[in-house]
Amino acid sequence: MRPQRRPRCSELDVMGLPEERRKSGSGSRAREETGAEGRVRGWSPPPEVRRSAHVPSLQRYRELHRRSVEEPREFWGNIAKEFYWKTPCPGPFLQYNFDVTKGKIFTEWMKGATTNICYNVLDRNVHEKKLGDKVAFYWEGNEPGETTKITYRELLVQVCQFSNVLRKQGVQKGDRVAIYMPMILELVVAMLACARLGALHSIVFAGFSAESLCERILDSSCCLLITTDAFYRGEKLVNLKELADESLEKCREKGFPVRCCIVVKHLGRAELGMNDSPSQSPPVKRPCPDVQISWNEGVDLWWHELMQQAGDEFEPEWCDAEDPLFILYTSGSTGKPKGVVHTVGGYMLYVATTFKYVFDFHPEDVFWCTADIGWITGHSYVTYGPLANGATSVLFEGIPTYPDEGRLWSIVDKYKVTKFYTAPTAIRMLMKFGDDPVTKHSRASLQVLGTVGEPINPEAWLWYHRVVGSQRCPIVDTFWQTETGGHMLTPLPGATPMKPGSASFPFFGVAPAILNESGEELEGEAEGYLVFKQPWPGIMRTVYGNHTRFETTYFKKFPGYYVTGDGCRRDQDGYYWITGRIDDMLNVSGHLLSTAEVESALVEHEAVAEAAVVGHPHPVKGECLYCFVTLCDGHTFSPTLTEELKKQIREKIGPIATPDYIQNAPGLPKTRSGKIMRRVLRKIAQNDHDLGDTSTVADPSVINHLFSHRCLTTQ
Repeated sequence: MRPQRRPRCSELDVMGLPEERRKSGSGSRAREETGAEGRVRGWSPPPEVRRSAHVPSLQRYRELHRRSVEEPREFWGNIAKEFYWKTPCPGPFLQYNFDVTKGKIFTEWMKGATTNICYNVLDRNVHEKKLGDKVAFYWEGNEPGETTKITYRELLVQVCQFSNVLRKQGVQKGDRVAIYMPMILELVVAMLACARLGALHSIVFAGFSAESLCERILDSSCCLLITTDAFYRGEKLVNLKELADESLEKCREKGFPVRCCIVVKHLGRAELGMNDSPSQSPPVKRPCPDVQISWNEGVDLWWHELMQQAGDEFEPEWCDAEDPLFILYTSGSTGKPKGVVHTVGGYMLYVATTFKYVFDFHPEDVFWCTADIGWITGHSYVTYGPLANGATSVLFEGIPTYPDEGRLWSIVDKYKVTKFYTAPTAIRMLMKFGDDPVTKHSRASLQVLGTVGEPINPEAWLWYHRVVGSQRCPIVDTFWQTETGGHMLTPLPGATPMKPGSASFPFFGVAPAILNESGEELEGEAEGYLVFKQPWPGIMRTVYGNHTRFETTYFKKFPGYYVTGDGCRRDQDGYYWITGRIDDMLNVSGHLLSTAEVESALVEHEAVAEAAVVGHPHPVKGECLYCFVTLCDGHTFSPTLTEELKKQIREKIGPIATPDYIQNAPGLPKTRSGKIMRRVLRKIAQNDHDLGDTSTVADPSVINHLFSHRCLTTQ
């Protein structure tokens, strides 16, 4: 599906910036960059960015990329030398098969080599690089003034302590541990402790429902849950322990009792006198209502009590490079979330390298990725990527609009953030408040801006560049997926002439292609299916417990290629433009949602006989959910029912999936074989009467009825 049409270069003049802005003299300038393969039109990075960049020119990028694709073993082998390996790779550096017709799909990087990612991101920085006193994270709470920091040495001690806690609770290498927490320092400690002892962390976004948590715990048979008493997100108080309890009760009812739940006392930490500990976020400053925390004796344990008894040394578990590191669930088109599995060695190499080059990281930088660690962006570019490079980062618990619309920029000034990475959804939301909440803050420290989660529309790109970056900061518009582990298509700050809305060129080791419906590679200017021809170190290895689903989802449609599920256009300069999901997935605020999963939640309501969900353009979210529901006999469509259905979706999936539109549909457009024609429903949702061929619709009158009863406003 195509949520928004991507503009062609000619529609935005040579580089996407209006003529009057290009004449502003602020350092931005349109130019043609000469590279080894001719000229490319785009916005050229300022000279001061180029001078210090790791990759200072388009020609140098092309040389490195060509080598990384043609000689991947040598290219990544040199990068691997920068990390600690307990034992070296004894055999082939890379083996793989992408063709389902030739056998099992697999990828193996450095199989047989042993290492530990926690050792590489902490011990190596503290002992070998002498970065023990360097700040690893500045923590900024929901309320302004709730702040603390933790150094690399302090973080290492806390991780060793919690590793001892987990080991005492019986957690062993290969076990799965569920983590359901807000953006507090203990979340980073917990995931790194799992990595240190070789257990797989399965982090569930704290905005997901109890049922979603239960589903993920059951799918991967997690032996232990780590959560928090409660937290604020803006004005909203979230009793996370209550949701965790509800989830664990559902697990028990389904015959899988989780043996232990470790609870961080976040809202109640002031009464414990925990203000001065660098391992914990400070007590919240807002007066809290009396949050009732239920306690399950024999299951629940307080984090702080366990940590007081734990030793501060823990020998890391040395893992094979191909041992699993974590499971992270992402929505699947069948409605059942997929447990994406990433492995220790390849993931470490890839997130460290993408972080260094895409953000042009230097030791003095202060980096801030606003993503929640519950998503892959937080895994890769809040935790593992920055720490692997010895970076100082900001960890933010709050939201962009609390207590006011200038919160992000006040934090940028407070910590002198140099590299800033956020979602187009956040940018579009802040645009509606005008320039003043941004321009009243200095932002002079900013050097590179980034976007993630979905294609950024040119209007938002231009505002981000002009207002936030003061027309002097390169923007890295990154395309990647939970499954890829790290950036796949991206500009490089000092090398790539940038076009608003384009993810530009492939990262090192990435070999993209565009295929037509027949699976033929298209050359030159083209539009079709985006695929990748060979593995990169960060590629997922399987779907947890279901390798057949992994092969079917990503490799069956076009044997020999990894299939992204996204449509893509390549322009005359070779730039790649993502045009949207091709399968039945929706991209809401940068997060993928399965239409089948939402439809399943709707039809569980006693009033709903059938449901169909499609995407609808949204000025802030990019896409929102537009639902068509057919009611059972005896039920009447009403505002009360609409609210009940929204509540059901929030409980089954989470607030992120709440629909903006729910339309009564006495009938749905179907083929004579009974297949719902979602293509037609998308047109109806957008009031687009250009339906194309509808000759296969069994009852054409249904279409007219649905058009005449469209939802005109959000509900």
